[in-house]
Amino acid sequence: MTSVRIKSAFACRATARLWGALACVVLAASAMLTLADDASLIALAKQRYGAAAGALVQEWREFIVAQKGVPEADALKRVNDFFNRRIRFADDAEIWRQPDYWATPIEMMGKGAGDCEDYTIAKYFSLRELGVPAAKLRLIYVKARIGGPASSITQAHMVLGYYETPDAQPLVLDSLIGEIRPAAQRPDLVPVFSFNAEGVYAGGAVSSIERLSRWKDLQLKMKAEGYTP
Repeated sequence: MTSVRIKSAFACRATARLWGALACVVLAASAMLTLADDASLIALAKQRYGAAAGALVQEWREFIVAQKGVPEADALKRVNDFFNRRIRFADDAEIWRQPDYWATPIEMMGKGAGDCEDYTIAKYFSLRELGVPAAKLRLIYVKARIGGPASSITQAHMVLGYYETPDAQPLVLDSLIGEIRPAAQRPDLVPVFSFNAEGVYAGGAVSSIERLSRWKDLQLKMKAEGYTP
């Protein structure tokens, strides 16, 4: 995935219906995260990636502590800004020498760079730490239209969706656009499917998260780091 700036277009009813379909299933909130001592996470980042990485992870942990108890709307904006402003957008091929790699938050901050999945993953788990229920958050694969409303060129992309209520239009947290916008104001994004810790959602149906091996592998890596759902 490349760091192409996505241009907005006029609202599209068909796209809005697809976004709505992703929100139709009511989810049960999952348990809060259980974390290793913050000092251990900071030390791990420093050991693996150097002093700058340790400093960034420390800043993240201090940021999380400072945001405890803030309203969800404020948490969304602050978490979105935290990662968008500190992490350089880069392809997996450049960062990991692999065509597709899902990095843990520690790995992304260790490298100081990530692609759209990495931003989305880090935002998801940070918001979960701040008390936002899993039922309100979805990692959403989309087709992103490149080049304006008349363009037929699309690329795979991932964003984080926030659903205030189960049937609400989601707010979109994106790594390429700093402003958090309702889905209806992002007609350049066509949702394909979404997922979180509870399952995979497509067309109003829910299936087991076991379908996503990369998601399972990611959580195993996080567990080994001491940062687990």
